[in-house]
Amino acid sequence: MIEIRDERPTDVSAREQLLDTCFGPARFLKTSERLREGRLPAHGLSLTAELNGRIVGAVRLWHVEAGRGRPALLLGPLAVDPSLQGHGLGSTLMWASIGKARALGHGAIVLVGDAPYYARFGFSGDLMSGLSMPGPFERTRLLGVNLRRGALDGATGILSASGILDEAACPEELDSRRQAA
Repeated sequence: MIEIRDERPTDVSAREQLLDTCFGPARFLKTSERLREGRLPAHGLSLTAELNGRIVGAVRLWHVEAGRGRPALLLGPLAVDPSLQGHGLGSTLMWASIGKARALGHGAIVLVGDAPYYARFGFSGDLMSGLSMPGPFERTRLLGVNLRRGALDGATGILSASGILDEAACPEELDSRRQAA
């Protein structure tokens, strides 16, 4: 039986291997990665799927600003072991992450992905028409969903990273921010 649970520090190596298998090295070149790098995922919103002690799925959400003063979460990457794709594990991870984000009081989730796939979870490009990414992206793949009424309605501007910096990933940036405060 597959268990969906919070990610543990001991999952990192297996999660990274799964992401490499699913997306290859090109995953580091995506604009979405620019919004994640040097940051920690949103607290309580990194989920892992485990089967017989093996990591077979993962999803994380990250804090972003969807235009000025509009907090949101960026979903991704969502990965499922190729041997289990097409059996609903991706949907299970999506529903679990959306449910947790809503329960924690977050207002909206944005992502870059396949519109027909993500429409079943309520994602739409309509909410994102006034928003863009800080780099190359495909307009038809920029999608959003309101978890709280009106959270993304009328949002304009460029998605930007927010949330907690990963001290291990960028200690110099953290030090400079602490000194400026």
